[in-house]
Amino acid sequence: MTLTYQKQRTNIKFLVKLGKSGNEIREMLVQVYGDNAMKKTAVFKWAKRFSEGRVTDKERSGRPATSRTEENIAKIRQIVRENRRLTVRSITEQVNIDGETVRKILTEDLDMRKVCAKMVPRELAEE
Repeated sequence: MTLTYQKQRTNIKFLVKLGKSGNEIREMLVQVYGDNAMKKTAVFKWAKRFSEGRVTDKERSGRPATSRTEENIAKIRQIVRENRRLTVRSITEQVNIDGETVRKILTEDLDMRKVCAKMVPRELAEE
């Protein structure tokens, strides 16, 4: 399912709650998404489901995210301070968590970016 399709479903749910008809909803989606708007039959199908209350956001199964903890963030901060030339892969091996999680910790939590193969804070300080 594409992101645009998901956004349109969310918009349909909202517009159904406002009491809009299927035709009104379809017209609004065409105004916003143009050629990428859902087909009329799909709009009517989702509007009907939402109006009947048959579609709800259910609790999803799966393992909760446990790698992006304060403890792991502190470990990665310490590793990078000791050696700023490490790769994401080598950091991943040291802390034993997923590479994408390490990248997110570096860029989002520690607000760092790569400059000439060295991880540095975005806002440079005296340190």
